[in-house]
Amino acid sequence: MTKKRILITGAAGFIGSHLSDRFLAENYQVIAMDNLLTGNLDNIEHLFKEKDFEYYHHDVTKFIHVPGKLDYILHFASPASPIDYLQMPIQTLKVGAHGTHNCLGLAKEKGARILVASTSEVYGDPLVHPQTEEYWGNVNPVGPRGVYDEAKRFLEAITMAYHNYHNVDTRIIRIFNTYGPRMRVNDGRVLPAFFSQAIRGEGLTVFGDGSQTRSFCYVDDLVEGIYRLLLSEYHLPVNMGNPQEITVLEFAQEILDLVQNPKACIDYRPLPVDDPKQRRPDITKARALLGWEPRYDRAQGLQLTYEYFKKVVHV
Repeated sequence: MTKKRILITGAAGFIGSHLSDRFLAENYQVIAMDNLLTGNLDNIEHLFKEKDFEYYHHDVTKFIHVPGKLDYILHFASPASPIDYLQMPIQTLKVGAHGTHNCLGLAKEKGARILVASTSEVYGDPLVHPQTEEYWGNVNPVGPRGVYDEAKRFLEAITMAYHNYHNVDTRIIRIFNTYGPRMRVNDGRVLPAFFSQAIRGEGLTVFGDGSQTRSFCYVDDLVEGIYRLLLSEYHLPVNMGNPQEITVLEFAQEILDLVQNPKACIDYRPLPVDDPKQRRPDITKARALLGWEPRYDRAQGLQLTYEYFKKVVHV
């Protein structure tokens, strides 16, 4: 039987590399695409020896050509951390707009099913808690985070347009905070920052009084959810994340307790502009439609992630 063939954009990134692992393990032929703007070949280097793995160094905001048949596309190319999209605002908007447009055009041409990666950031600083897929959000389009928020909101809108107008087979996932091995050390997000600071014996940067909440999903759980959603028959957005909520200050303390570096401490800083006060997914849809919910508790996931950061953080 001919193997299914899947294109993964952003495949050298944190989540994209784990998706490449998973689909190879599921006996797919994987075409990995990345321009390495924020991705790292180290994340997929172990796959180059696999006969069913190909890598294309390509920017998806340019026309995408993939020879041969294509069954599925996972569009995960995008800067995803505040440090990245504040430094690369135009590229962030372009990959959300031109990149998604090109991927949808390819899906239409090949008759492929496409799953696009959206984000909890489409909810902005939410006035509804926890966030359901029906909530439209509270987003500042001209604030510093607007380039990422609006890129992803446009991604969802054009995906639905292609679904409704061109009958393209589409899926939309809204990803909440995810963590695990292969996150970039200087990613700028809370978990890599805390691990790096704790390992180096620095102050863990807590913005405001640390009462803002986040929820953290281990990457293997997310990948399982993406796999199930891709193979489902549901085309509207689905939240994916871990609904177990924790304050940033409590989270900092968990990292300090795990790393046990006596030099590390809490370093309070002023709250950034438009920093969301609450973040927690309502995953009722994912449970009902996909039979999916997170399996890893935070203690397990943090231990596995700590083992990775110990190797890559230079003291």
